[in-house]
Amino acid sequence: MAGKIPEDFINEVRNNVNIVDVISQYVSLEKKGKDYLGLCPFHQEKTPSFTVNEEKQFFKCFGCGKGGNVFKFLMYKDNLTFPESVQQVAEFAHMTMPQGYGQPARPVNPLVKIQEAAAEFYHQVLLTTKAGQRGLEYAKSRSLSPEIIKHFLIGYAPDNDSVLLTYLKGQGFKQEELVQSGLFVQSQDGRLFDRFRDRLMFPLQDENGHTIGFSGRRLSNDKTIAKYVNSPETKLFTKSKVLFHFKEAKQAARSEGHLVLYEGYMDVIAAYKAGIHAGIASMGTSLTDEQVYLLKRVSRNIIINYDGDDAGQHASERAIRLFKQAGGFNLGVVSLPEKLDPDEYVKKYGIEKYQAQIRGAQTTTDFFLKQLEKKYNLTNDREKLAFVDEAVNQLAQLTNPVEQDMYVERVAKLAGVTPQSIKANLSRKRRQQRTANRRKYDRPEPAAEPQIQYEAATTKTDPVQQRLLFLFLHAEKARQYLLAQHFLFPSSDYAQVAELWLKYEETHENPTVDEFIDFVPDELQGIIVSAEMANMPETFTDQELPEQIFALQLRQINQEIQKQLQALEEAKSQQDGEKIIELTKKILELKRLQGKREAF
Repeated sequence: MAGKIPEDFINEVRNNVNIVDVISQYVSLEKKGKDYLGLCPFHQEKTPSFTVNEEKQFFKCFGCGKGGNVFKFLMYKDNLTFPESVQQVAEFAHMTMPQGYGQPARPVNPLVKIQEAAAEFYHQVLLTTKAGQRGLEYAKSRSLSPEIIKHFLIGYAPDNDSVLLTYLKGQGFKQEELVQSGLFVQSQDGRLFDRFRDRLMFPLQDENGHTIGFSGRRLSNDKTIAKYVNSPETKLFTKSKVLFHFKEAKQAARSEGHLVLYEGYMDVIAAYKAGIHAGIASMGTSLTDEQVYLLKRVSRNIIINYDGDDAGQHASERAIRLFKQAGGFNLGVVSLPEKLDPDEYVKKYGIEKYQAQIRGAQTTTDFFLKQLEKKYNLTNDREKLAFVDEAVNQLAQLTNPVEQDMYVERVAKLAGVTPQSIKANLSRKRRQQRTANRRKYDRPEPAAEPQIQYEAATTKTDPVQQRLLFLFLHAEKARQYLLAQHFLFPSSDYAQVAELWLKYEETHENPTVDEFIDFVPDELQGIIVSAEMANMPETFTDQELPEQIFALQLRQINQEIQKQLQALEEAKSQQDGEKIIELTKKILELKRLQGKREAF
């Protein structure tokens, strides 16, 4: 039985580690003066308030109030007892616990034990059984070496509806635990059947390396069966909060200097084989705010390498938008040629060229400008003006003058105009931004809250977005038009449904909405059902799509006019003549744009 750890040993352990080194394994820290700052790992925040003082060897979050020394940090972060935290820090310092003072293993959550037992079972079936030969042959066809299979603990679920159930029951797990595990489907009469059958199995882990679920890739050619199936959401597994390969990628990011975001786990594995070990992927869904926050805690340097096809580039645009909303990221984008995904690119061009693609990741500005080049016909004057307008909006977001000048030259060359004319437009745009920023900081903060709440409450029943999504799902021509225009649904829920449809369409012949809805998260199904029940026609005119898009733009203009009118009333109450003139000009300009849209 373990006794009390000697105080001298506790002090020695504490003195042999640097709290910054320990916490850096969990949080991306940046030195600010004498302290290190980062995003708190204990609550979600946009502005870093988590502080580590290297001199005093303490941490403190000024947001949630948690603080303490290195032991306390691990007690909070990994839910450890004090003796367990001492033992973990001692291991970090390569120190051996005094004889008789090691901590006995804590009881493991039975749901975690089930997941890890299933992972080991599937792995052994793949490697050591006759039934696993089918999975092993497929793994070899995908160039998954024994080393890769071992590292990712890849396994095989046989085409049998009770083999895992029989094994886990034999291990002593209770019926209620098996039901809660998500590994089984329960019939109406209460019987359990294996959820995963005839699939190559990929364990999904939390950021501490505990298996919490699975993703299975079908081996059969039956396209009526979903190509990929994830565990359902359980007490352990929430898709929106999990990133594939995150634990290993966190460690690799310290040496590689960044994280690389992929669409799927096969891309992560392909990158790993190519020497890119800091790869992570979301769980078959669009990137979420929760996942962005997880990444921000680990590294501010993110390279996005989604598939090179239209769906992948569309998803890249949305991911960039999410990262920029969160703020504080240094983003790079890799757009592979010939619409290849990373796995296909490595097979065709080799490891060295792929590594060069990662090293040569383009900036987000470069990415957007290239997208605009594809969007507009630069031999047409009207489209050229629209190109310049969008390009200037993008350049106005840059804060580095050198970077801005570099892209001014490029936009001018593409448009066939002088750099001075682009700079003039850019200066006007920056003045508008400064004016907007002054109003933002002059107004009391609570004034913005009602507008934000209103938009969040109405996006799910937005008739314009509903119509566009309906056509996106039902009309190939409409979908191609929206993708060509790089249209992004303002609502993240609508955008996620659209991206899920693109992925579903890639893996299913003659996909239908009725089948698709079974593969959509519960929280998004209501959007599809509402659109289907609205009795909308699948046909549309050439004018309808631009009209609907303009309707969304008009709404944004109307909302902006209301904001400016409120600001104008405030300026009048303060008798601020200069601001009154400035706001009046802005309102007139918005009303001019409003008139153009309405005239359309």
